Amino acid sequence: MDLVTEAARALVGVQSDWVEATHPVEASELRRFMHAMMDPNARHRPGYTGPRHDMPVAPLGFPVHAYRRAAADDWDPIEGHGDPEFDGESRLMRPHLPRMPVKLRGVLNGGYDYEFFSHARLGERIFCRSAYRDVKQRQGRSGPMVIVTIDDEFAAGGERRKLFLCTTNLILR
Repeated sequence: MDLVTEAARALVGVQSDWVEATHPVEASELRRFMHAMMDPNARHRPGYTGPRHDMPVAPLGFPVHAYRRAAADDWDPIEGHGDPEFDGESRLMRPHLPRMPVKLRGVLNGGYDYEFFSHARLGERIFCRSAYRDVKQRQGRSGPMVIVTIDDEFAAGGERRKLFLCTTNLILR
């Protein structure tokens, strides 16, 4: 049974437009992120200046986590978990990409590959664009699975976008 349809194959190479994160890099967001990572490095704290950075910078992985539901968003995806018909697919990781039409129920994060270029700086706006790189079917121990490969680019705002990092993510369905 071929789970990778022509419609799914047609999405390979599709790239989204640049999408802005909900908030710029803010001191309170950096503080929360540093606490979650247990990172005591002073270069992430307000008021920092040093030999490599003239102002506070975000940890290298920060741009990935800058994308979340806006506070003004009325719909909460967690509310759907009590509904037996809720399949979890509404919790889109990349709402700026079209959905991959795969008829499998589960979703598993197959991991990330990161390539870092620079830190996001305090006050910068973060933008992301994503593209489907590949989709393929494999046979696993418990049946067929589909592996979707997605490339993401994270950059600063402005006319010429300065890349912070690029990621490749495998999604197993």
